[in-house]
Amino acid sequence: MKIRTGFGYDVHQLQEGLPFWLGGIQVPHTHGALGHSDADVLIHVICDALLGAANLRDIGFHFPDTDPQYKGIDSKRLLSEVMRLLRAKGYEVGNIDSTICLEQPKVNPHIAEMQRVLAAVMGIAEEDISIKATTTEKLGFVGRQEGVAAYAAVLIQRS
Repeated sequence: MKIRTGFGYDVHQLQEGLPFWLGGIQVPHTHGALGHSDADVLIHVICDALLGAANLRDIGFHFPDTDPQYKGIDSKRLLSEVMRLLRAKGYEVGNIDSTICLEQPKVNPHIAEMQRVLAAVMGIAEEDISIKATTTEKLGFVGRQEGVAAYAAVLIQRS
């Protein structure tokens, strides 16, 4: 069995009046993430970690923000394509461990729904997706509520 790991990191600015997509769901909030796509920072880090683990470059390589076809795209579609690329190389996801850094809104009430949605998109078990949330104790751009950051580590395997 071949086992590989990958890591992802992403940041998006928060802006008043935008929808806030996180983990494939719309989270109620006054501010949303700004980006070329729907700016779902959690899906983006998972995509980057999976692509990196399979040595398939990164999300910007496959879905450049200069390409109008990705303007406003639902990031679940990007994740679905990443899974297709991963499986084309013979890999399956072992597990995902992720952390969202955000002061407001509180993420904990939404984690189970995010796990359900992501598992369905990826064709894996909910128990294989760990989503954690933290604040930065009011420090930095996250603490000032100017942005959201996320990290993900993944394990992929090929028999």
